[in-house]
Amino acid sequence: MNKLPIDQARDRDLRLSQVALQRAAQRAHDVARATGTMVVVSRDGVIEHLKPEAGEDASPK
Repeated sequence: MNKLPIDQARDRDLRLSQVALQRAAQRAHDVARATGTMVVVSRDGVIEHLKPEAGEDASPK
């Protein structure tokens, strides 16, 4: 198993995948906020249902 950080991967798609996932998470939170629905996330193996607040961002905690 490669122990290097993902942002040092040789494959360009793999290097940029983390940014793409963060962008997708932000979009999911934006849509949930606009539609009044919850976002389902898994943190440390625990499923959580989050209701995005008006000023909240999708940054990992």
